[in-house]
Amino acid sequence: MKPSAADAGCGDHNRERNPPSTPAHRAGHHGFALIVEGVFLQRGKTSGDAATVVFQGGRFRSQACDRYGYSDAAYSTTTQGDYVTFEAQTESTKYGRLLWKGVIHGDQFSATATMVRQGKPPVENWVVAATKQ
Repeated sequence: MKPSAADAGCGDHNRERNPPSTPAHRAGHHGFALIVEGVFLQRGKTSGDAATVVFQGGRFRSQACDRYGYSDAAYSTTTQGDYVTFEAQTESTKYGRLLWKGVIHGDQFSATATMVRQGKPPVENWVVAATKQ
């Protein structure tokens, strides 16, 4: 199926002239990219991996998870005032699913990524980051 002009971010000329004013609101508009950088760590741990999370073209991707074979995924957002919440589900054939839920407020980003694997208890991971300007 051919993507629509709206999916490509070029169908709404008003949106091109007036881009979303905050990084949080850019995540809610699929025609704009948002990159956040921070740390990905397992709940209860005090250190973790460097994390770069990208929202672009209606897709969500955690670059920290690339080496584990996780895919990018479509994401959904809800905006309330200056807060944008998002959800996504990425998958790896070896490690199962990561269920992402997070909040972007101003230039701050926080999320949980719950690893769900067949026959194993869920593992909660945290990502704390800031938007890259």
